[in-house]
Amino acid sequence: MVGIVHLEKFVLLLSLVHACLGVGGRKLTALVQQPPLVLTYHKGALLQGSHPFSIVWYGEFTPSQRSIVSDFLSSFNHQEKSPSVSSWWKVIEAYLVKAGMQGSAMVVLGKQVLDDKYSLGKSLKRAQIGELAAKATTANGITLVLTSKDVAVEGFCMSSCGFHDSSPLQPSGEKFAYIWVGNSESQCPGQCAWPFHQPLYGPQTRPLVPPNGDVGVDGMIINIASMLAGTVTNPYKSGYFQGPATAPLEAASACSGIYGKNAYPGYAGELLVDSVSGASYNANGINGRRYLLPALWNPDTSTCYTLV
Repeated sequence: MVGIVHLEKFVLLLSLVHACLGVGGRKLTALVQQPPLVLTYHKGALLQGSHPFSIVWYGEFTPSQRSIVSDFLSSFNHQEKSPSVSSWWKVIEAYLVKAGMQGSAMVVLGKQVLDDKYSLGKSLKRAQIGELAAKATTANGITLVLTSKDVAVEGFCMSSCGFHDSSPLQPSGEKFAYIWVGNSESQCPGQCAWPFHQPLYGPQTRPLVPPNGDVGVDGMIINIASMLAGTVTNPYKSGYFQGPATAPLEAASACSGIYGKNAYPGYAGELLVDSVSGASYNANGINGRRYLLPALWNPDTSTCYTLV
């Protein structure tokens, strides 16, 4: 599997806080500066052009939850009030330019499949995610498999919050890309829905108010965004990444835990806050939606880019 959201990296980030506070009250700014992170382009295929984005809803999701995700994906090609989802995505399109490719990577919401009868049961192996994705995929498309809060997926919470991979499309044999993300509301919100839930490890800071009022689904948006960024820039294990191809640092995972300026381990950064609801966000979407999106490694500056 590629593009795994690694929980151990998140735990390591939080553990740094304790290390800093335990040495004579040393400030976080006193940490030794590391060399700039560089994601190497390995000369493989990237996803460019228009990509129909199909969704497989596995398990029970409310209409409200489905609309939060659907509006997010529909926001990629709409220029809303700044900062916007579409401006966040422009950084990903910069990867194509850096690789000498023409055009853009457009995300277009495609068909949606509801599997609320749990056709494969409530405990899934990773290989079964590919089977579910194949039911909804289209040529040149990306399929998103979302599992509800009562579905256990192999490795969920123990090693990942989501992953992206690819499989051959039958009968042509052409590869298609797919993503899985699970709703962690009741299984591991402290790992996969942070900063909207207190972290499982590290400083027990007050969680942020989710912009759409749903800890599980607003947490899923973060992981969907991260996996989508990795899918376009490293779809077949030969695009942009650092480290081993089986466990790579990618466009979003390279900047894990960062959402706004001046972020540090355990602190998401300086974010926008709704004056009425108190919800934290950094991106505007369609239909008045607001979202919290992860920082992206910018190939032009070799730094983590945040919207705010």
